Amino acid sequence: MSRHQKRITVPVSWPIAKKTHAWVAKSSPGPHCSENSIPLLVVVRDMLKLVDNAREAKRILYEGKVLVDGKVQKDYKLPIGIFDVIAVPSNDQQFRMLKDEKGMFYLSTLEAGKVRKLARIENKTFLKGKKQQLNLSDGSNKLVEGSYKVGDSLVLSLPDKNIEDLISFKIGNLAMVVGGKHSGQTGKIKEIITVKGSQQNRIIISGDEEFETIKDYVYMIGTDQPVIKLGAVR
Repeated sequence: MSRHQKRITVPVSWPIAKKTHAWVAKSSPGPHCSENSIPLLVVVRDMLKLVDNAREAKRILYEGKVLVDGKVQKDYKLPIGIFDVIAVPSNDQQFRMLKDEKGMFYLSTLEAGKVRKLARIENKTFLKGKKQQLNLSDGSNKLVEGSYKVGDSLVLSLPDKNIEDLISFKIGNLAMVVGGKHSGQTGKIKEIITVKGSQQNRIIISGDEEFETIKDYVYMIGTDQPVIKLGAVR
């Protein structure tokens, strides 16, 4: 597998110019898959515009000046995905990674102070002693007891990622779409259509308009109001 990536081949979700240079940083294996993430170096240089080039970006990362989900991250290839929180303490800045109506990543500015993040339950495994291991969308795992379902969202504190709240994947709750032609739209789940076989279950969402999408694109974000600040969709 190549350690490098040509700009012309990057996912359409990356908000970078594709013809200015031939090469760009490639995400390393990590908490998000390469199709649904963007390397930390690209976030620092091209989205936050804290530096002018890759060398400067690597330097400020090595100096511990950038936090991801409340922890210092020095790996410039670290994959950054949906709902991750990026902070620059020296500038008193915090941002949440989201996707807009074109399916492109953008950073929503957050106020200084304590923030929380959302993570979707992707899978769960039952262990001895009525314990469950939840595999989350941000690559972390949680050992829990109680009722949790795949598709639910957890509200996590930062940086310790303790569970503060649960948003169930069910009809009537508020969801955000992060892929497909309805990317960036929010609304309440009106219907969950179970599809037999290998195809994705379909979700009917009612917001400013009523539309259909697939389950993989849906993140639960609240009951009546979002539990986190989302920011205006560009």
